[in-house]
Amino acid sequence: MIYKFRLVSDESDDFVREIEIDPDATFYDFHVAILKSVGYADDELTSFFICDENWEREREITFERMDDSYSEEESYIMKDTRLSEFIEEKKQKLTYVFDVLTERSFFIELADLVTHKETKEAKCVRSEGEPPKQKIDFDENVSSVNLNSVTDDLGENFYGDNEYNEEDLDQEGFGVDGESTSF
Repeated sequence: MIYKFRLVSDESDDFVREIEIDPDATFYDFHVAILKSVGYADDELTSFFICDENWEREREITFERMDDSYSEEESYIMKDTRLSEFIEEKKQKLTYVFDVLTERSFFIELADLVTHKETKEAKCVRSEGEPPKQKIDFDENVSSVNLNSVTDDLGENFYGDNEYNEEDLDQEGFGVDGESTSF
């Protein structure tokens, strides 16, 4: 049997990838196939999330264990977790977060279960459109925004009124480590 996954992005309307992979492959194998299909470097933390039918995240499968402390939730690692452990039926949904700082991700759905066929390694069988950039350049994005026009539109209501109530302040002043400071 082969799983055929369809990947789409909310950042690029014409982007589609379809990847065929063996159900006994690991989430790490799937991760590598995704990176190859979009041309991303393998130098970022990533995670898969198993989702319900409304794309609500239910379980996370991480690239590596984040901490060794006790957790009530079981932790799943890509290299140790087989796709067949979580992927059970056609139309099952998951997300692949490729940029954890900004939560940018691909939306993935199990498009088909191909029976009577096998594959030794994952392969991209459909590639349309350009993928979103792997990383966002924050300096470039911030410099392209005219902050004066943004703050002019916000007005006084955004910042509050220009007056303050002295009764709201501590009568003894502000101090460090319990010490009182007078003004």
